Amino acid sequence: MQSLCIVRESNIERTPRVMQMESIFDVPPRELDALTWQVDLPLDDREWNIGLIVGPSGCGKSTIINEIFKNNIAGEFNWPEDKSVLDAFPPDMGIKDITTLLSSVGFSSPPAWIRPYHVLSMGEKFRVTMARVLAENTDLAVVDEFTSVVDRTVAQIGSHAIAKTVRKRKQKFIAVTCHYDVMDWLQPDWIYCPVANSFEWRFLQPRPNIKVDIIRVRHTAWKIFQTAHYLSKDLHRAARCFMMIWENRPVAFAGLMAFPHVHLKNAYRGHRLVCLPDYQGVSIGAAMADFCGAMLGGVGKSFYVRTAHPGEKARMFKSDNWRVINAPKPGTPVAMGQGIGNKKNKRVKRKNKRIYRPVASAIYKGPIYPKDEAKRIWDDQPMEI
Repeated sequence: MQSLCIVRESNIERTPRVMQMESIFDVPPRELDALTWQVDLPLDDREWNIGLIVGPSGCGKSTIINEIFKNNIAGEFNWPEDKSVLDAFPPDMGIKDITTLLSSVGFSSPPAWIRPYHVLSMGEKFRVTMARVLAENTDLAVVDEFTSVVDRTVAQIGSHAIAKTVRKRKQKFIAVTCHYDVMDWLQPDWIYCPVANSFEWRFLQPRPNIKVDIIRVRHTAWKIFQTAHYLSKDLHRAARCFMMIWENRPVAFAGLMAFPHVHLKNAYRGHRLVCLPDYQGVSIGAAMADFCGAMLGGVGKSFYVRTAHPGEKARMFKSDNWRVINAPKPGTPVAMGQGIGNKKNKRVKRKNKRIYRPVASAIYKGPIYPKDEAKRIWDDQPMEI
């Protein structure tokens, strides 16, 4: 489609209130109102994945997409009231495909996956809705009022996560919004502004830099992050804790513990590593893990991480900063002992008792901080949060 003229006409009934308004504001009387848009969208000229239609409210964005992309506009979904969001995805999708898609758009908290849609936060609803849009609109997905109901920081981070997912899945996605702040994070292949009927092809560019601070904190900071951890809300008293801050907001947490081992000296392990849901999708959790490894390396200690989270395992396999030292493949049986206790605490033998635990372990092998800088951070007095 190259060019299209869209006209919307409305008959005006000149009621007493309308005539009063005409008199007060000196509006010329008329019985017909017409709006016209001349739209030029040369979308067939190049290959593309992401488009952005942006402009102020009332400029015709919704009218244009309803005229051109009527069959591709993502509507309201019916979410089950008493089932998890996992059960709302198409029945032909496997659980691994669903969780991978959820994680890729920045919604990577397993405890939240099992909750019904109506109990999620607005940021979580936005991300899970975008995941379902991509799952059910594999050819072209058009989303009106994109990011309009979420905090602007969440909107920016979510836009970047969604953009990465769309390009990885080789889909087509058009965001329609009045918010210009998502442009640098979404990095669209083209931008159309209805106000001026201006169309621009763009080249892919890096997202804006995220500048963070990391401080040592007391255990009380864990209360901000405990509900976001995918396995446990508990924090060991012996853990040394650090918190990442972005624009004066807490975004990630790391609890580190000594790792006594017969063959390893001065080893530490990741006890708790959490990135809040609103900030997932831009590698903040990965940056926190790398920071811990670089800091510990600077003070002469090694850093180990053990995780069952699919996203974390995939990152460690791809990263040059980590060496995977134990990674059973999914489905590998792992022995758990000769028996288990019954209700009377007696041992009951079970033949060939096996469970499936696709857990991976890795050691940090990336760059380390200079000794003085690492020691300053490591020995810093913890702050009360």
